[in-house]
Amino acid sequence: MKPILLVGAGFAGAVYARSLAEHGYAVRVIDRRAHLGGNAYDEVSAEGVRVHRYGPHLFHTNNEQVVEWLARFTGLTPYEHKVTALLADGRHVPLPVNRTTLNAVFGVNLRDEEEVRRFLAGQAEQVGEIRNARDHLHAGIGRTLTDLFFAPYTKKMWQLDLHEVEAVVVRRIPIRADDEDRYFPRDRFQFLPTDGYGKMFERILAHPDIAVELRTPFRHEMLAAHLHCFNSMPIDEFFDCDLGALPYRSIRFHHSACRDDLDSGPTAVVNFTDCGPYTRRTDWSRLPGHRVARTGWKTLTVEEPCDFRDNGMERYYPVKTSDGRFDRLYERYKERAEQLPALTFIGRCGTYQYLDMHQVINQSLAGVRTWLAGQAQAA
Repeated sequence: MKPILLVGAGFAGAVYARSLAEHGYAVRVIDRRAHLGGNAYDEVSAEGVRVHRYGPHLFHTNNEQVVEWLARFTGLTPYEHKVTALLADGRHVPLPVNRTTLNAVFGVNLRDEEEVRRFLAGQAEQVGEIRNARDHLHAGIGRTLTDLFFAPYTKKMWQLDLHEVEAVVVRRIPIRADDEDRYFPRDRFQFLPTDGYGKMFERILAHPDIAVELRTPFRHEMLAAHLHCFNSMPIDEFFDCDLGALPYRSIRFHHSACRDDLDSGPTAVVNFTDCGPYTRRTDWSRLPGHRVARTGWKTLTVEEPCDFRDNGMERYYPVKTSDGRFDRLYERYKERAEQLPALTFIGRCGTYQYLDMHQVINQSLAGVRTWLAGQAQAA
């Protein structure tokens, strides 16, 4: 039987590869990068600190099945993520916005959740139809909070104004009436892989029926030699962007070494509210298990969003506009892909979705089950 081709050694490709190998298939995994793990890849810096090369990846989910699957390949170090925002006057306030944030920003003394709700209702504006992210925010929290925490960040992150952004992009960010300052308080499982993502991916792909080839880009002639291809490359790139390119935002990561005693803020991640080019800073030494060696130094990373074409074609976040024009373009590519029976697009770039890690794993496990069921039916 011909082997199965997996394009991409990130979460989608690794989950498909391991699951298919465990069902008796020979699997070939290729990736044009020089490492496993996709955007979750990490490595230890010269300062002795584990750094996530493509920005912080913090695992959180309520999906027990996903956690059980991952626990086969890594220890799980508990970590409940917190984020603060740096204000213009040097103060740090919790994000997402909570009662503490409101009291600091507005100089008020809101004493309980009911007072917070009344206060926010007084800030909110009358908006008719919610057509975009700006409408959603103005109707929920008013202009002051929108202009402080959302408008500058959105402009930097997406190079779009709020009225150009789909409401769903900001709808997932809560405004809290209590003092809850954890970023993911509703998720039962919050952790980091004990030995890092790199080691975890090595274990996932360590199977006798999985062959991994790094520094190997996809070529169309590969398809004929394989029973099926599960492909996590950008779907528009597969078709040479002949219908037009799907836009992505990318990130330039600026790493710096500093002495351990430098105060980097109260949380591992600090967001910037100014109109400068940077969105956030990560102090990796603040994450549990990330201090690998004591050198007296630590690593900080500042993120600068940009267009993917200005960053070596590195695609991180699909652009979702309020008019849906890029989603419609994706649907046209998807229709063409569905005419190729031995090919399935997977993962963020293959499906042009913003997906968290647990969503990719769950989607991939389900995708394998569906494909195996189809194979059994066809036999």
